[in-house]
Parts: sequence; C-alpha cells; structure tokens
Amino acid sequence: MPHASTSLTIGELSRRSGTSASAIRFYEERGLIVSERTAGNQRLFARHTLRRLAVLAAGRRVGMTLAEIGAAFATLPADRAPSQTEWTALSSSWAAMVDARIRELEALRGDLDTCIGCGCLSLTRCGLLNPDDAEATAGPGSRWVRRADAARAEDGIRATGTTGG
Repeated sequence: MPHASTSLTIGELSRRSGTSASAIRFYEERGLIVSERTAGNQRLFARHTLRRLAVLAAGRRVGMTLAEIGAAFATLPADRAPSQTEWTALSSSWAAMVDARIRELEALRGDLDTCIGCGCLSLTRCGLLNPDDAEATAGPGSRWVRRADAARAEDGIRATGTTGG
C-alpha cells in the first residue's frame, strides 16, 4: 500500500493531473492505474500515477485506444515509477505508431484535396467516399434501395393479385 505521506487521494490526483475524478475511476476500472484502499475505503494512489496519467493523456491525443495504452502499460512496473530505460522503450514503440498515424493522415489529406478539387462526388469513382467498392460491378445506384423497391413491388403484386395498371 502506498505510504499515506507519499500517496495521493483521488481529489489530489485529479487536481494535479488535470484528469477528472470520474476518468480516474474509469481508468482504474480498466486496470490502467491502480490504487490501494484505506480502512475507510478511500482510494490512495502512488505518486507515480501522475506520470501514468500524463502518458495516458498523450496516448489518447495521438489516437491510441485504451487497449493499446493498456498493452503498453503492461510492460511497465505497476508498483513503482518506471526507469528512464523503461520509458524510452515504451516511447520508441509509440513513435512507430505515431509515424504510421501521420502517414495515414497525410494520405487522407491528399484524398481530400483530390475529392474537393474534382467535385465529382461519384460513389463509383471516389476512393475517399467509397474505397474498394465491391458493389460497383452491379452497376450504378444503391443495391439496398433497388432491393427494397423490388420487395415492395412484389408485396404489392401479392396483395392485389395484379401487376397494376
């Protein structure tokens, strides 16, 4: 259990980290941070939890999922502040993810320029709105609308016994 003089209550942790108490409880429920409980059931967090919350916030800012952050945190010691070597190893693995995300965003930016410049808004040709369109081989238009129209027409024929007209 963290020593009372070197630990933080949830309120102190919230104030010092800028993270809401509800978010701290949420992260604790997900196993991203840990606390100990006093005899009165008050949460006490080790001071190094501040660093974990800062790293967690940085990971969220670059688009990492909580599962990805949790997997990274699983490589770090839970009972003490990580060493510089341990933080460096974690940041190196995240750098590759951030670089990949930057490449994806740059590609998206290029697609936006193409789409906005072209103005076609064609679902058959637009790689931004309709990438890898497998339905294009069936011709133009929505398959779902045509299927629904066909089903309604067939239902109308069955209900009246006629083909209309």
